[in-house]
Amino acid sequence: MLSIKSKMPNVGNSIFPVMTGLANQYNAVNLAQGFPDFGTDPQLIHLVDEYMKKGFNQYSPPAGVLALREQISELTFNRTGRRYNPETEVVVAAGGTQALGTAITTFIREGDEVIIFEPAYDCYSPIIKLNGGIPRAVELTPPDYRIVWDEVKKCISNKTRMIMINTPHNPTGTTISKSDIEELIKITRGTDIIILSDEVYEHILFDGVEHQSMAKYPELAERSLIVSSFGKTFHTTGWRLGYTLGPTELMKEFMKVQLFSVYTNNTPMQYAVAVYMENYPDKIMELSAFYQQKRDYFRKLMTETRFKLLPVSGSYFQTASFADISDEGDYDFAVRITKEFGVATIPTSAFYSHGTDHKVIRFCFAKKDETLQKAVERLVAI
Repeated sequence: MLSIKSKMPNVGNSIFPVMTGLANQYNAVNLAQGFPDFGTDPQLIHLVDEYMKKGFNQYSPPAGVLALREQISELTFNRTGRRYNPETEVVVAAGGTQALGTAITTFIREGDEVIIFEPAYDCYSPIIKLNGGIPRAVELTPPDYRIVWDEVKKCISNKTRMIMINTPHNPTGTTISKSDIEELIKITRGTDIIILSDEVYEHILFDGVEHQSMAKYPELAERSLIVSSFGKTFHTTGWRLGYTLGPTELMKEFMKVQLFSVYTNNTPMQYAVAVYMENYPDKIMELSAFYQQKRDYFRKLMTETRFKLLPVSGSYFQTASFADISDEGDYDFAVRITKEFGVATIPTSAFYSHGTDHKVIRFCFAKKDETLQKAVERLVAI
C-alpha cells in the first residue's frame, strides 16, 4: 500500500464548505460564506460573452491582459496617488487567495516568521506553514479588534520576514487607521520585512471611513505587495479574478512563481473587465453606498433579535456576540442554529489558530433584502 506523509497533517477542512454544506443540507438561509446571492451587471456578462465570440479564448500573457493592467494602474493612481507600472508592477491573478499564496510562496523560506493578526482569513496560516514558514499570531479581541502594537513589537525578531495586513478586515469588518499606519512604518523602517496587504474589500467602506492602502505611503509601498479582487468588487466571486501590485523588484520575483504555478488566467474575462472598468468607472465608486445600505438594513432588522452587534466599518460582514443567548462554543452554536433555526453563519473561532472563542459569529450581508429579512425572521426566534 502506498505510504504518503502529509505536508499539512494538522489542516482539516475549511469552515466555509462545512457551513455551506450544512446550509444546503438543512435548507438554511446561507449568511455564512461570503458571496452575494444577487447577480452582477448584465453588461459585464455581455462583454464576457462578446469577447468569447470574438475568439479571445486562448492564453493571455502570464502577467495578464495589458489593457486590464492599465485599468488597474489607473484606478489605483486615482484612489491612492501612486502609479504602478502596468508593464512591471501589476499582475493579474486567479483570485485573491491565489495571489496571497503566490506572494507567500515567493518570499517565505524554511524558518521565516510571518506576523498575522487573528482572527485571520483561514488560508493565511496553512500557506505559510506549507512553505516552511512560522506564523506568529497577534490576537485581536472584540468588540473593536484593534491592533495592540506593543504586542506586535514583541513578535519582531531577526527571523521576521513578512507582516500580513488585512483591511477592511475579514471576518470582523474593521479597518486600520492612520495611527496604525504610523506604527507599521516605525516597526518596519530599516528592516527587510515585506508587507503583504490583503485589500480585497478596499471599495467597501462605510460612514466616510478612508481606505488606508499601503500604496498611499511611499515608505510602505516600497516593501508591500497589495492584493485585491474583482470577485468582491463586481459580485463575481466564482470568476476567480484578482490582482497583485508591488514595486518592480518584488513583482519580478512574484512573477517567477506565478509563471510556473498558474501561468495565466481567464482571457475573455480579463478583456471584459478592462472594458467595463473603462466604460463604467462609477460602478466601483458606488459600491460603498450600495453595501452601506445593506449593512444598515441588516443591522436595523437585527435589533429585533437577542444578538449584540459589533462595530463594522468595511467589508460585507457583520459580527455579533451571542454571549447573552447561550454558553455554547461558537462552532456548536453555529451548527445548532443552522439545523434548528435555518440560518447558517461562521463561528469566528475558526479564524484563530488556537480556536479562541469569544462567542462571536459572522454574518454575510451581501444578500438580497428579502434574503436578509427571511434570515432575521428566523433569528428572532432564538
